Amino acid sequence: MDKKFKRTTVTAALPYANGGVHIGHLAGVYVPADIYVRYLRLKKEDVVFIGGSDEHGVPITIRAKKEGVTPQDVCDRYHKIIKDSFKEFGISFDIYSRTTSKTHNKFASDFFKKLYDDGKLIEKETEQYYDEEAHQFLADRYIMGECPHCHNPHAYGDQCEKCGSDLSPMELINPHSTISGSKPVIKKTKNWYLPLNEYQDWLKQWILEGHKEWRPNVYGQCKSWLDMDLQPRAMTRDLDWGIPVPVPGAEGKVLYVWFDAPIGYISNTIELCEKEPEKFGNWEKWWKDPETRLVHFIGKDNIVFHCLIFPVMLKAHGGFILPDNVPANEFLNLENDKISTSRNWAVWLDEYLRDFPGKQDVLRYVLTANAPETKDNNFTWKDFQERNNSELVGIYGNFVNRALQLTKKYWGGVVPACGELREVDRKAIEEFKDVKALMENYLDNFKFREAQKEAMNLARIGNKYITECEPWKVWKTDPKRVETILNISLQLVANLAIAFEPFLPFSSEKLRKMINMEQFDWQQLGRTDLLEAGHQLAEPRLLFEKIDDEAIDAQLKKLADTKKANELANYKPQPVKATVPFEDFEKLDIRVGHIKECKKVKKSKKLLQFLIDDGTGEDRTILSGIAAYYEPEQLVGKDVLFVANFAPRKMMGIESQGMILSAVDADGSLHVTSTLDKVKPGSVVG
Repeated sequence: MDKKFKRTTVTAALPYANGGVHIGHLAGVYVPADIYVRYLRLKKEDVVFIGGSDEHGVPITIRAKKEGVTPQDVCDRYHKIIKDSFKEFGISFDIYSRTTSKTHNKFASDFFKKLYDDGKLIEKETEQYYDEEAHQFLADRYIMGECPHCHNPHAYGDQCEKCGSDLSPMELINPHSTISGSKPVIKKTKNWYLPLNEYQDWLKQWILEGHKEWRPNVYGQCKSWLDMDLQPRAMTRDLDWGIPVPVPGAEGKVLYVWFDAPIGYISNTIELCEKEPEKFGNWEKWWKDPETRLVHFIGKDNIVFHCLIFPVMLKAHGGFILPDNVPANEFLNLENDKISTSRNWAVWLDEYLRDFPGKQDVLRYVLTANAPETKDNNFTWKDFQERNNSELVGIYGNFVNRALQLTKKYWGGVVPACGELREVDRKAIEEFKDVKALMENYLDNFKFREAQKEAMNLARIGNKYITECEPWKVWKTDPKRVETILNISLQLVANLAIAFEPFLPFSSEKLRKMINMEQFDWQQLGRTDLLEAGHQLAEPRLLFEKIDDEAIDAQLKKLADTKKANELANYKPQPVKATVPFEDFEKLDIRVGHIKECKKVKKSKKLLQFLIDDGTGEDRTILSGIAAYYEPEQLVGKDVLFVANFAPRKMMGIESQGMILSAVDADGSLHVTSTLDKVKPGSVVG
């Protein structure tokens, strides 16, 4: 950044309090935001980190109706889950509050009232869908119908989740209310709009000319919107859950959630400063002082709101600083499939913390390594395991353990003095002396994935150095030389504690305790005098531990069960085929057969070969394409139904004398059909 600021206000998108936080949220918003804030704190910079739950809006009311509770009940439950999970995961908010607080309610209401009083809003009457049975206007998410693009019959009034198209309720084919199921009628209603079109030229100048340094995905999305004609956007809604609109004639209306929510950043800052005035001072310095830098961490689905709508709100109000950067990330997929809360296709933070206790840093590391900074990326459990075992355990943890164990063995855990340097020593020092400048360049430009790579590179340098120097061999002939080797290795260990602190705070704290390094700051990074000769180290412990296949298999099974449950929930049987004469059915000879033998067919992934007792005294061979669903030993001894009068057919050089009947499940799997009771082989089905 060219301009020097005195302080930084960092916000992280307010998660909806209608569900937990998943790894997509973490990778897109909260881990990078926390890395950045911890980095600024290490540099002793003045920074405040603001978070909170977004507790208004239609998704919360939908969940409340579904569960038969109040919207506040939903908010209270999920606010606690989210807040506790963030705290346990190490997301170091200075405050994590909520938009149902009294402070927020008053400030958001006053903010709107000022825009209204200053003539910055326009009153507009429009036609909207109305549910006559429920006696209410329908928010976009309360309307469902057929998508005009892909013809998905379950598209919402704002978006089709199947094809991703943005929609308006009027575009839906055969719309219906999700509240009563009835067909809505069109009715006139009055709302207040923010005239975005009046700020279009200013937005073009401010973003397209003034912020070319923004990430290409953010800048590009803003440009695509600004290349079109912006339209006034409603800042109020006909709902009964939210902050009441504080103007005459607005009874039964609340503030639009996307007007209400970003104001939560400000109201939460006010709440923080009122609680800790000595530490944080007056809230206005964080939001109105031109020497304060404002940075929003969000996902790409929130770019329009944070880069266009919220800045216009702040500009229209007057007196507020505008965002200096909005480093929005793209989306993270899970096992090559889009994360979906409605399908429960996600790794939930609160569940992860229960399943992998003490392994917060492993997930932080993997999510940063796979950060979707400029394009969508993918999380897989096998990659999670591989990065933990190969990188955290095999590289970082291995180097630290080698250095500390060797020092314990040869010097009783005391840092030895550094003697005369040799070429191999100077080379190692040269390799890591620029780490501070390299990491700063990446961190200042929000390239957290690259910055973490530089931190891990320190451990690679350390492992290579110890391996090349072989202190366990040199000890026998030149103990003084080993002092230098261990001193340099330990300086690298101390540097790792600093370099990884923004990324892996729990591990860095653990490492600092092992080396008795109580205080440090970013300015020390890259130095070779962090631990003085004679400094006593604590007992070495393993920084990380391997994750076994069993733990990963359990997570994969959980996802497989979720996928199967979704398929069953959405399963629609194939339509009944055209009727046929009963005489046609009578032509089929369906019988009970007893499986005597079963084996896989060589060179075939699909076929199993059966030897069937069909009751005639002469066994018959039948091939069936169910090898993907059964092991041969599972089927031996079972009674199955088979068609006995099909003409023989050769497959893979083997003659099949019939067809075993199988049912196709919702997930496409095949299941052989059988009888409830024991029936003699050869019994006829009919």
